[in-house]
Amino acid sequence: MISFEIDTTSKTAVYKQLVSAVTEAVKDGRLKTGEIVPSMNVLAEELEISKETVKRAYGILRMNGILEAQQGKGFYVADTSAKSTISVLFLIDRFSIYKQEIVRGFHQELKGQSEDTVLLYNQDIDIFEYFVNENLGKFDWYVVSPHFSLEKKIQDRVRKIIKRIPNHQLIMVDRLIPGMIGNFGAAYQDFENDVYYGLEQGAEKLEKIGHLKVIAMPTSLYWSIMKKRVTEFCEEHKIKVQFLSEAPAKVKKGDAFLILTSQLDSGLIALVDNAKGLTVGTDYYIISYNDSPVDRVVLNGLTTISTDFNEMGREVARMVNEKTLRKTHISFRMNKRSTF
Repeated sequence: MISFEIDTTSKTAVYKQLVSAVTEAVKDGRLKTGEIVPSMNVLAEELEISKETVKRAYGILRMNGILEAQQGKGFYVADTSAKSTISVLFLIDRFSIYKQEIVRGFHQELKGQSEDTVLLYNQDIDIFEYFVNENLGKFDWYVVSPHFSLEKKIQDRVRKIIKRIPNHQLIMVDRLIPGMIGNFGAAYQDFENDVYYGLEQGAEKLEKIGHLKVIAMPTSLYWSIMKKRVTEFCEEHKIKVQFLSEAPAKVKKGDAFLILTSQLDSGLIALVDNAKGLTVGTDYYIISYNDSPVDRVVLNGLTTISTDFNEMGREVARMVNEKTLRKTHISFRMNKRSTF
């Protein structure tokens, strides 16, 4: 059975070394289609690393279509002969469950036919520019989530940097930068208008409640444009609106909240903690922005207004697979659950 070598003193993470080692062994023929690879326990013991590290590496290899698993058989080399390898660079602003769902949808649709690299630039334009410059010409596709300050000089600089990527290799994800012209692809949500149409789907109930308390951090990138549309929605439906930067000290019976920050942060926890003796969905109501699989179980089902992040990733994968670029606004809807 084949053995692998890793360097625990290297700056490259051990799981990445293992992914590369197995991938190279398959490419150069040392591992054949259908051949069994060492079990996680055996390999962990042989390399003197944790089983969790091997599990992570094998998981990535399965996702990339290099390995397959079968009950009772273990891990074995997948048939890669009919697969063309596509190299994709994801330039992601920040790691989140939503960005993870985009990448997950991409992999589900493309079924392991790509080799992906994910770089996080933390909404720092200098880091973003460095990543773009260092990786031009190295990948087949560049998938960019372009989230930066809306300050004009920053946005102008972002446009110039992204234009260095050839249009036929560029797909913007989650946001389409206004004013960008070209035959590139995009799978995006509309931060200015989607929140309005999401609330429209709960308008009848909100009208009956008569008011809406919106919790959001004023420093949020898109808060100014989203606040404008939330205000317009409430004015048109004669709903009293109040904007808060944190959960109120006391939640009252009949209160309705829209949380425009991350669902599972201290804001949501504080809101529930401050609703002593009240039942969410009956005595008070919560709508949150952005949906993820975990929201189906949070508070027995957290109502959200959201784009479909998984579909967003799938649409990017379809463009890559079909080699046909288009600009697709991903549907945005209210996912009604027990909290509203």
